[in-house]
Amino acid sequence: MYTIGALMRTNMNQDAAYHRLAYKIFAEFTGTIAVPAVLATLLGKWLDEKNSTEPRYIILLLIVAFISSAVVLIKKAKKYRDEYEAIIKKDV
Repeated sequence: MYTIGALMRTNMNQDAAYHRLAYKIFAEFTGTIAVPAVLATLLGKWLDEKNSTEPRYIILLLIVAFISSAVVLIKKAKKYRDEYEAIIKKDV
């Protein structure tokens, strides 16, 4: 038989697991979107200035960054779905 204190600790541990996963997802997804976009912008701007082709490289590199970010996000989402399901199974 569980005491109220033991049940509260169990719920707090489960909530902590959900929160840790949520923060981890937030941090990784933010980096996966922001880093390629910023790098593509900086590199594209530099290439455009160097070659006098004002919007060409920045647009091309941003498209590549968008596609690569989407592919990586899909893979990460599948991985985190599995982690979330593992947490749910622990709860049951």
